[in-house]
Amino acid sequence: MMQGIVNQNCEAIIRVAIGHENAPKQMVEAVIDTGFTGFLSLPMARISVLGLPWHFRDVGTLGDGSEVIFEMYKATVIWDG
Repeated sequence: MMQGIVNQNCEAIIRVAIGHENAPKQMVEAVIDTGFTGFLSLPMARISVLGLPWHFRDVGTLGDGSEVIFEMYKATVIWDG
């Protein structure tokens, strides 16, 4: 079972190992969507440090019902071992 925290911004946070292809994985704290559909949110600075390649753009619906465009990057995530 994975465990995480809820931060002061009411975001659900979990620690996962993440990286790209054969690059070393790094442990990061990631915001997980409470309506989880398989995507994690990371700060752009972390995406750059990990060298994650851009994959595509997608539209996402926020909790208030508004829609925003997200930049999607490809990564390997070690989820629950």
